[in-house]
Amino acid sequence: QVQLVESGGGLVQAGGSLRLSCAASGRTFSTYAMGWFRQAPGKERELVAAISRTGSIRYYKDSVKGRFTISRDNAKNTGYLQMNSLKPEDTAVYYCAATSRPGPVTTTDYAYWGQGTQVTVSS
Repeated sequence: QVQLVESGGGLVQAGGSLRLSCAASGRTFSTYAMGWFRQAPGKERELVAAISRTGSIRYYKDSVKGRFTISRDNAKNTGYLQMNSLKPEDTAVYYCAATSRPGPVTTTDYAYWGQGTQVTVSS
């Protein structure tokens, strides 16, 4: 098993940036593909970005392409989501997730989830 803890959320003005971190503990982080999801009030959870075990393959939701970057540092057991040019519609609770599948996994089929971190973008 792996435990995930997100950090780095907060309040930012439109056009600003945030970097989310996902610290993993438990089994070797490099054996898991990971993803970042978000859920806004009244909406379903959606995949924002996903990355393979080694970080060589990445996937992005169309609306964040060119603005968000997913990465990972397996030596530090940490995943990241760099978010630039933030928009009010990016406001949501952001979750990191992990799966033992090679990835990137573009469905919600992840076995392990963090508790989420709030991102609020003001206009």
